[in-house]
This record gives sequence, C-alpha cells and structure tokens, in this order.
Amino acid sequence: MNDTASLRSRVHWWLERPDREAPGPRLLERALIALITLNVAAVILETVDGIYARWQGAFDLFEGISLAIFILEYVARLWSAPEDPRFRSHGRWMLSPVAIIDLLAILPALLVVLVPVDLRILRAFRLLRLLKLTRYSPALGMLLAVFEEEAGAFFAGFFILMVMLVLAASGAWLVEHQAQPETFGSIPAAMWWAVATLTTVGYGDVTPVTVAGKVFGAVITVLGIGMAALPAGILASGLNEQLHRRRSNMQAQFRAALADGFICDAEEREIEALRRSLGLSPGVALQIRQEVEAELHARMGRCPSCGRAVPEPWES
Repeated sequence: MNDTASLRSRVHWWLERPDREAPGPRLLERALIALITLNVAAVILETVDGIYARWQGAFDLFEGISLAIFILEYVARLWSAPEDPRFRSHGRWMLSPVAIIDLLAILPALLVVLVPVDLRILRAFRLLRLLKLTRYSPALGMLLAVFEEEAGAFFAGFFILMVMLVLAASGAWLVEHQAQPETFGSIPAAMWWAVATLTTVGYGDVTPVTVAGKVFGAVITVLGIGMAALPAGILASGLNEQLHRRRSNMQAQFRAALADGFICDAEEREIEALRRSLGLSPGVALQIRQEVEAELHARMGRCPSCGRAVPEPWES
C-alpha cells in the first residue's frame, strides 16, 4: 500500500510539477507542449488533400502514437488526482475544467477509431487539443479561471442575448414579412438578420426596406452595441480580479520571505517559481518586492532607500 501511494505521489510530482525547477518534470512538460503543437499542425495539414493523400500513412501513425500518449497521460492524471489537495478524489478531478479539456482532446480520435469510417470533420475536432495548452500557459489558465468563476454572469448575459434575439426576429417579421416575404417570411428566417444586427456585424445581405422596419432596425442596432459590450465588460472585470489576486499572492510570498529581514537563496527560488506560475513579469515582481520592502521599513521606522533607522523628531 505504501509503495502504491509512493508511486502515485511520484507520478503526481512528474505530471503536475509542484517543483517548477525540477529538470525532469520540466522536460516532460516541454515534450507534451511540443506534442500538442505538432498535433495541431498535423490536423491543419491534413485538410490539404494533396499533402494528406501523399502522407496519409505517416499522419495515421503519428495520430495513433499521440492518442496513446494522451490516453496514458489522462489515465495517469486521473490515478494521481487524490494527491492534489484541491481534489482529493478521482470524481472531483474529472469534473474540473482541465480534466474535461483533456477528455475532449482524446474523445474525437477515439470515435474515429471506433467508427469504421474516415470522418474528416470529426477528425478536425482534434484541434481541441490546443486547449490543453491552458495547463501550461499562465495567461490561458487565467482566462480559463475567469470563465469558470464568471460562468453565472456569462450565462446571464447569454440568456439576455437569446431573449433579445427572439424579440428582434419577431419584431422584424411583424414589420417586414409583407414587404420581403423571401427574407422575413418567418421568425426563424428573420433570426439571421437579428443575429447580424444584435452583434453589430451588419452584413447587409438582409436589410429592412419599410419605414417601420428601418426604425425598428435602428433601435435594435443601438441595443446591440450594449449587448456586445456586456460580455466584454464581464471578461475585463474578471481578468482584473485575477490579476489583483495574483499580485496579492506575490505580496504575501514576499512578506513571508522578508519576515526575518532578508530573503535567502531558497526563498528566492520559491519566489521565482511562484512568479512564473502566476505569469507575472520580472518587472512587476520587482515592483511588488519594492512595495513590500518599503512597507516593512516604514513599520520598522527605517528609511526605504538605505534601510537605516529614521530618528524620531525629538532626537534630531
């Protein structure tokens, strides 16, 4: 039992890379990133008929090897999931966003293997493997965290957009179906105009011709500007909150390291590992460090520039 737990802990250390300076897990991470990139390139090249016809055997072999590696990776991450304090169970890990992305990366290929037909469109869904890079990119990981935390707000915005879409298509049908029965003859047919107008794209292939239709279209266009800005505002607010949290984590790390007055080499390595995992630039980390040092010096009655004790007014 102890041997199994030790092996599971070792697998988790290799895959999740808690020690970001360890050469082994770092090399494995870079190899997986390269494999994901090559898979995306292969899917893109497969859409060129001349290239795919000539190198079909090589593409199929590479896909088989890649699928085996990704399945092995998924099973290993699932088995070692209880080692992560965030999950503690296999089921909780399987419901996490990164686990769902890992599963989507192998499901299309498995369906192609099980179905005895070369479904080229289904094979193109292997491009979802590009999402696996969110595990290794702090920026993409931050974006995924925003979508996860703001899911309720995004759903509310999507629901409002759907209501507006139905109302816009219904109104366009009422005022235009007699003048343009071929394009506004039904509410479903009018939805194309409603989508293009609400999203402020305005292709121009379908436009109102009646006075009432033009007035209604102008109102919908103005409302569409606000609707298009709604998800952008939610995303911007979520990203700002994520950046604030990451800066706060960095500040807390610096305060803990400076508790004894100086930062040793081991603490420097831990801070650098945290900086990379949070996706903060060296300049931002240096700024945070200077702010924390100035704060601590002010509490200790020392000059932020030289670190010497500042005399009290009555001592000067």
